[in-house]
Amino acid sequence: MQSGDVIRERIERVKRLNAMNEQKLMAVKAYYREHIAEFISDFGMTVDPRVAADGRQPFMPFVLFPKQVELVQWIMRHWREGTPGVLVKSRDVGASWIAMAVACSLCMFYRDMFIGFGSALEVKLDRPGDPDTLFYKGRTFVQYVPQVFRGAWSIDHDSPYMRILFPETGSSITGEAGDRMGRGGRKAIFFVDEAAHVERPQLIDRSLSATTNCRIDMSSVNGMANSFAERANSGKIDRFDFTWRDDPRKDDAWYEQKKIDDDPVTVAQEIDCSFTASAQGLLIEPEWIQAVIDADLKLKLDLSTGQRHGALDVADEGVDKNAFAARHGNVLVHAESWSGKRSDLFKTAEHAFDLCDEHGLQSFAYDNDGIGTSVKGDANVIAARRVSQGLKRITVSGFRGSGEVLYPEREMVKGRKNKDYFANAKAQAWWHLRLMFQDTYRALHGLPHNRDMLIAIRKSFKELSRLTIELSQPTYEKNTAGKILIQKTPPGTKSPNLADSVMMVYAPAKPKMRISESLFDQEVA
Repeated sequence: MQSGDVIRERIERVKRLNAMNEQKLMAVKAYYREHIAEFISDFGMTVDPRVAADGRQPFMPFVLFPKQVELVQWIMRHWREGTPGVLVKSRDVGASWIAMAVACSLCMFYRDMFIGFGSALEVKLDRPGDPDTLFYKGRTFVQYVPQVFRGAWSIDHDSPYMRILFPETGSSITGEAGDRMGRGGRKAIFFVDEAAHVERPQLIDRSLSATTNCRIDMSSVNGMANSFAERANSGKIDRFDFTWRDDPRKDDAWYEQKKIDDDPVTVAQEIDCSFTASAQGLLIEPEWIQAVIDADLKLKLDLSTGQRHGALDVADEGVDKNAFAARHGNVLVHAESWSGKRSDLFKTAEHAFDLCDEHGLQSFAYDNDGIGTSVKGDANVIAARRVSQGLKRITVSGFRGSGEVLYPEREMVKGRKNKDYFANAKAQAWWHLRLMFQDTYRALHGLPHNRDMLIAIRKSFKELSRLTIELSQPTYEKNTAGKILIQKTPPGTKSPNLADSVMMVYAPAKPKMRISESLFDQEVA
């Protein structure tokens, strides 16, 4: 719907509101009070000064797209549960606008609601006439909401420096900068904006722990050496990933232009959300990862023929998650993760079989190291039960990353036998995945490549953002014998379970897995 059509629809909606009696109006308010995302989309306004250069009106309806709706609901859930959260975001996806819109909406609908916003610098919070500041966004949102919701609110009287007051409900939003964050009294929610750039996080950690139960850190990525990265990768705090792929306003052409405008590390961190972008020995470059999204469609090639195979990465019962990946030919058609906490391995195996049925898979592999070893027995029980029920046969096999390399006398890397180049099967499998991403990137740029090694990832599944971040995490190094070792959890990161499942689902195997042996003739990257 065009902006003009939305405005006309809103005008009619406001006319109906103004004509309502008090009882009906109270019912409408009660509805929006529990459906904040709808309230924002129905009445919110935003501003983007950049579009004025194209002759467009910078003030426009704030109609949320699906990922933004998810973010609103995620914030609301953490507020209701009184729990912290971490938002890992690409630059310019509207997260700051959403945080302010949610805060203002809550203050309009709830009495004595006190919400805080913090940033490393005061000028990021409030500066007269600066639309990039958080409080400019908040004032704009409230100013354009119909009066039946904001009441007697006035931008002149109720919006002093670093504060937005709501006289109808006695609620308020306040700002605190730098080391002063968390010292302004108790808050229902406290948003820490651009948390990766806070200079002395240990000071605000102590203050905020006594100020609020619902601390929301939101930031683009700034490497690993900061508190935000630690919180985002600890596995102990619920995390929301919001990358540019989730934004329907952005496409591959937009991304290619950003690669021209910005340096590679900035693109990898602030747009691709890679925490290890500046690390030595990065295994899969973030731009390769973005390139393979629907690569078969870009190349006009059919890569989704052949084997339908899956892989299960089994978690322990702690903070790690189980993960499952599914491929058809060389196209990754699905990947998902779920908590292993308070669950048992038999149920995990059952879910893997269910996913095989859902995606028409003929087989799946499981991690045969550590806790995953018990999957074999459970799988045998489930397979026997399926046979008795007349269900399709699904072949299950173990992947042992700590085991010996496949085809030790052959060469995946030209001039080096596999047994001399890779420390174990895990290193070989990860390197194989690296070569697939690299060859696809080369194909898309008209460079020599191996047709059998092309890979594509469908962008339709829900956890794509998390997967793209995880795939850019592993690094590689060489041991004292000169063999490749994979470090999938660089310091400060947690296990990339989704990426592990993808590594396993594409791991080279013996002929029964129908992997082309031509992959063993690749050049060193």
